[in-house]
Amino acid sequence: MAARCGSAAPQKEPATMNASAGRAISDYQIQFLYRPGKHLSLGQFETLAGELRECAATCFEEVPAYQCLVETREALSDKVLAVAWRRDGHIGGFCSAVLLPVEGVGEVFHLGLTCVRPEDRSAGLTHILTSKVAVEYLLRRRPLSKVWLTNAACVLSSLGNVALHFDEVYPGPEFAERPGETHLRIARAISEDHREKMFVHADARFDEDAFVFRRANAGNCFQKKAEDTRFHHRRADLNDYYSGLMGWSDGDVVLQVGSFSLLTGARYFGSRLLSSLRSRGAKVRVSARPHKGTQAA
Repeated sequence: MAARCGSAAPQKEPATMNASAGRAISDYQIQFLYRPGKHLSLGQFETLAGELRECAATCFEEVPAYQCLVETREALSDKVLAVAWRRDGHIGGFCSAVLLPVEGVGEVFHLGLTCVRPEDRSAGLTHILTSKVAVEYLLRRRPLSKVWLTNAACVLSSLGNVALHFDEVYPGPEFAERPGETHLRIARAISEDHREKMFVHADARFDEDAFVFRRANAGNCFQKKAEDTRFHHRRADLNDYYSGLMGWSDGDVVLQVGSFSLLTGARYFGSRLLSSLRSRGAKVRVSARPHKGTQAA
């Protein structure tokens, strides 16, 4: 997974991929950053912003002016990030979530952008980083309540994973046929106020019945082809369900709204982390100190 919680394609074929195929989680320090644009020094900010873009450049033909890849303090002031630092001092991957204010709901956690360098994908960083950013945010900011979340994607693997591993996800095959009041409130707020946070065209039409932004990705770097199986989920029924909501050639994007809590974390994130670590015989080293000029939250 590489953008919008996993939707950017590996556009480049790195010459170093085979040489790096043996990377393990123990080769990284995982750092959590809360609204880093608000507290980093100039030097720390420039280091982080540059490293994020350098990592993203391995996932896109052209780095988009989107999310944490916009080199301004404001762009990093509403973000929550998990960053995997390699031993050579460079970022191997990152997951950047956006905090969206929604009237009547509070702070909504948008899963946002995940990029992992092709040569670092053997280490299972995507799941580790997604787990880290969600669990740390929950524990530090909302430990006694559930957090409402969103995901905007046309990538079937991303949509399927969110449907499987979070709660109350709409649209989703295992939830209600109609969205709840809070789902609608969040979706309408995103359509009206937060499109740019999701790289959704201003003229895209929000289909409230399907929870789909029509022509949201038309012609941009996030648009995918239905036959590109690299972005399909392992479960065919989930691929069929979400494919049925979208017009691939039109660049449609599904908006998912759901929630998570400590119970979700114990059920999904804990099991995914433990299984990943057992399979590799390694431990995640979580950075407790500033790394390469940045400051952990």
